[in-house]
Amino acid sequence: MRVRVVAVGKLKEPYWRQAVDEYLARLRRYADVTEIELKDDSPLQVSKAMRRAIPERARVVLLTIDGRARSSEELAAFVEQCAVRAEELVFVVGGADGIPADVLAEHADRLSLSRMTLPHRLARLVLVEQLYRAMTIRRGEPYHH
Repeated sequence: MRVRVVAVGKLKEPYWRQAVDEYLARLRRYADVTEIELKDDSPLQVSKAMRRAIPERARVVLLTIDGRARSSEELAAFVEQCAVRAEELVFVVGGADGIPADVLAEHADRLSLSRMTLPHRLARLVLVEQLYRAMTIRRGEPYHH
């Protein structure tokens, strides 16, 4: 399975980078995972960069506050569904300005990590942790208990 995390902004603070790297390393035991950090630029430039970072025929999930809230088990089932279909799964995390409107208009799959607004650095950490948790649920491993 291939998973791509496209995120606006660099994780400059070492504690964010270390935390995200820890879960990416764990996640890589289950999937081919790529993290792409986009420059936090104008909405037009961010939009262009996002479009370049999203492969054709990938299943794209935008992280938005108004997206579908899923339990960890529901996320695991969604990931399993994508794995069975051999779809590359791309999760997009916006920056301080969110995800550009034209990118929002192109992709219907939305995921909300919380009804609260999360800083994009924290959202990225929660996303990779939940993806790791989804993989352990899929395999029946004990992490998620």
